[in-house]
Amino acid sequence: MSDARTPNPWQYIKYSYGGRLPDTMSDWVRNDLAGRGATRRMMVRMFIPAFVIVMPFWLIPTTLDVHLSMTVPILIPFVYFSHALNKVWRRHMLRVHNLDPGLVDEISRQKKAHVHRAYEERYGPRTGPRSSHDV
Repeated sequence: MSDARTPNPWQYIKYSYGGRLPDTMSDWVRNDLAGRGATRRMMVRMFIPAFVIVMPFWLIPTTLDVHLSMTVPILIPFVYFSHALNKVWRRHMLRVHNLDPGLVDEISRQKKAHVHRAYEERYGPRTGPRSSHDV
């Protein structure tokens, strides 16, 4: 029997394409969407359906050049948009699971924490309205 804190294969497939997991798996979801490698995992998940769609083109008997000219133009937009909309999708999925969408930027904040500390030491804490990146 699978651990109640990690999804089984069916739950994982549903989750990968927009489904919601039970609240008992929120730690797993948090790590999946905001932990190390989250961007790469999301891009692979978005690439898989595109790859499945273009696979039949490779069954047509022709040259490598023709195969590439049939499939690469279809795959490029999938890769481009999965990268461009990666944070948007991960924030959405965090909201779906009732988690803080700001977790998407947590690793980046940790890496840049020393820069913010140095700024505050030199100029003092920030005042005024906060941007959406500081939430």
